[in-house]
Amino acid sequence: MTSKAVATSPKTPKKLNNSDIQPRKMDFSFDPAMPRYWFDDDQFKTILLTALSCTFPEGERFFVRSVRHYQKQIQDPLLREQVKGFIGQEAHHGNEHDAFNHFMESKGVPTGKVDEFVNRGMRFMAKHLSPQRQLAKTCALEHFTAMLAELMLEHPDFFKGMDERMLPLWLWHAVEESEHKAVAFDVYQDQVDSYWVRTSEMAFTTVEFISFTIFHYYQLRKGMDDATDWRSVRGGVNWLLGKPGWLRKLGKSYLAYYKRDFHPAKRDSTFLRKQGLKKLSRLLDRPDLTA
Repeated sequence: MTSKAVATSPKTPKKLNNSDIQPRKMDFSFDPAMPRYWFDDDQFKTILLTALSCTFPEGERFFVRSVRHYQKQIQDPLLREQVKGFIGQEAHHGNEHDAFNHFMESKGVPTGKVDEFVNRGMRFMAKHLSPQRQLAKTCALEHFTAMLAELMLEHPDFFKGMDERMLPLWLWHAVEESEHKAVAFDVYQDQVDSYWVRTSEMAFTTVEFISFTIFHYYQLRKGMDDATDWRSVRGGVNWLLGKPGWLRKLGKSYLAYYKRDFHPAKRDSTFLRKQGLKKLSRLLDRPDLTA
């Protein structure tokens, strides 16, 4: 994958808010010569990450709306600035994954069908969930994305076999998810602060997240023109649950969310983000990313 942003000036970027959460506009482009199965030449891994990507554009916009609902009521000046950074980062994530999803559509993966399904689901939740529940769901999903992001940053071998032209998208997204992992939670604690709503919504969201990821994977595969590679599926399940068992590694972090004194920032991931940005800077020849 190349980035159009490579050609931009490597000057130190201007701060867009008075916090450490700064949006980075990437403007990725995707090489048409890249194979359909760009993750280790593996059907399961590629389609699994594509299924996740299908949830990102509308999901990120749902997150932004749920936080923005409370934005004017926030009194803490630092949190107000962090919210600006959160909104900017999530907006860029949605745009970049829109571009990725269109790229995968061009490869014969029916992402548009899943995008529309996700869009309908988000509209349903916006209509039927209270603002408190919408923000609690955002906190739950932000915890999932932060766990996955920091797993990727802590274990670079997660990306083993991924086409280097695709790696920057996922690395950049992981860094920024880790950066803003506490923002929605802090808004929730400031404006709602209900342990029951927070934890019950996490329980509901866990079932939804797992169920819909499997369903989206099925939707994508059902609309494709090649046979299911069952060896890839078996290997993928082992990759997630057996060895190395990436999902198993998330158990402790997931359960921590149910503690009354949980806070995302209790895990300091500054070093992981710095290492991720250094690698991203090298991949894209973007020294400004570490400025």
